[in-house]
Amino acid sequence: MQIFSIIFPLIFIVALGYTCCYFKFFNQQHIAGLSKFTFYVSLPAFLMLNMSQINLHQSISLEAFLSFYIPVLAVFALGILIDRYYLIKQANAGNYQQHSVFGLAGSYSNMVLVGIPIVIASLGKDMIAIAFMIITFHSTLLFALTYLIGAKGNTADFSWAKFAKNMVLNPIVLSIGCGLLLNVSGITLFANLANALKLIASPAIACALFVLGANLVFYKVAANWQPALISSLLKILILPAAVCVAATWVFVLDTQIRNVLVLLSASPVGVNAYLIASQLNTHQVTLAGAVVLSTVLSVVSFSFWLAVLL
Repeated sequence: MQIFSIIFPLIFIVALGYTCCYFKFFNQQHIAGLSKFTFYVSLPAFLMLNMSQINLHQSISLEAFLSFYIPVLAVFALGILIDRYYLIKQANAGNYQQHSVFGLAGSYSNMVLVGIPIVIASLGKDMIAIAFMIITFHSTLLFALTYLIGAKGNTADFSWAKFAKNMVLNPIVLSIGCGLLLNVSGITLFANLANALKLIASPAIACALFVLGANLVFYKVAANWQPALISSLLKILILPAAVCVAATWVFVLDTQIRNVLVLLSASPVGVNAYLIASQLNTHQVTLAGAVVLSTVLSVVSFSFWLAVLL
């Protein structure tokens, strides 16, 4: 009953977003506008306010960072090997760009839209401090690694300066960075501004889940469902299992911190991974299918991991 109480409100909002979009109550243009408000206004306000108030001594942990990112890098490498030696034809075996995108599909988590709501619902707001530390480096590390490996044997022009600029100006990274600056400097926002930001931040989680559900209408599980299923299983089964092992027996973390890391790693494939695939013009269909499949299957995986952890 406790697990149902945690999962149901989140799944309800996702399903509501999907239903409203599926039956044309909202069209793609409406969802685009809501997405822009969510990711550029409401979520940044939510992240900045919470980051400015967390206890940094509890959130900064090298052991927690390693417990999460060593398994992430291992699964990323496993995805590359699976794509290289199992999924693609031998003629394309040297396509490192394609291999790296598949590695991204199995290791990139939708932590902002799904991970944070799950952590808050199951463990409480006090535990999101460690999540912010993980999120700050998540996109930067995995996207950079995808481009770096993909550049092997690829003559396409790519600007790392432009990539770095895009990462620094990413609204999620920027808002967490601003919150961190406020926290470290001890600056307190004056009451009226703080109250205004709280109002803007209050619908962030609900909007993020609604947008996630609505966007699923536009992604399809295509005929080549096998690679999408493999990447989904890597993402929501193999990765959280590896994180759980690392956090429990290798680095022996506090139980609550371990739980946060496992739930974040059990999040479905992030939509931004599909955008990277589209930009690189490889594995787009696989990533689109993986976003849908992993999101649907995450209902089962989260129920399993919550039962194990709580």
